[in-house]
Amino acid sequence: MPELPEVETTRRGILPHIQGLRVQQVIVRQPKLRWPVSPELVQLAGEPLRDIARRGKYLLFSFDRGIVLAHLGMSGSLRILESEKPADAHDHLDWVFENGITLRYHDPRRFGAWLWWDGESTGHPLLESLGPEPLEPDFTAQYLYRTSRGRKVPVKSFVMNSHVVVGVGNIYANEALFSAGISPLRAAGRISLERYQRLVESIRKILEDSIRQGGTTLRDFVGGDGKPGYFQQTLQVYGRAGAPCLKCGESLCEIRLGQRTTVFCKVCQT
Repeated sequence: MPELPEVETTRRGILPHIQGLRVQQVIVRQPKLRWPVSPELVQLAGEPLRDIARRGKYLLFSFDRGIVLAHLGMSGSLRILESEKPADAHDHLDWVFENGITLRYHDPRRFGAWLWWDGESTGHPLLESLGPEPLEPDFTAQYLYRTSRGRKVPVKSFVMNSHVVVGVGNIYANEALFSAGISPLRAAGRISLERYQRLVESIRKILEDSIRQGGTTLRDFVGGDGKPGYFQQTLQVYGRAGAPCLKCGESLCEIRLGQRTTVFCKVCQT
């Protein structure tokens, strides 16, 4: 599933090509996604696209009359193409702009979403309960420490909870906990403020590094230019179960935690 770095990479990749341009046509080939595609989208012909923001894993396309919320789902991607390029079987939606450029939504599993919101972006039900952005100033060690008190849930599950902090997906939680030297199994409420400081720093660095490298490609993700991300080549633990730890040489362990693959070093992470 595209996570925060992949969604942010997509946002940065497509924005310069279409910001300020008027939508000429919206083509919906498959309206049945995770939720039905909002019919208001096809009424945006003639409207200029003002901006594209990101909240968690949602992209927010701003128009004068409202906002389109897009979620890439499990396998979705957005690509900038020439308008005459024929659509493939899983190309479900096109935004055709006045300069002949098309923004095309590709999603084999059809678990994404394209929804219309005519109010403020922060007021949408899908957004209002989300936690802070991990790259923004309000995501601090003090916040994690305060929020975690009394919580017995494993810290990996805690930081993957979008109500606590958005965008720390499975790959990045594995990597950040390894970098911070914290066991993914440790109860969130039993981690000190000092260790949360290391974890916050690790989360920020790993997400920023991944964004710079275009995200992590494991299956379906490609950026707005159709190219894969390269952060996978720098992964320290994820996908390396049984291999030697890059810090101590001990074999890395793999378990299932919250139905997600969890890889860690029993020696370096306590």
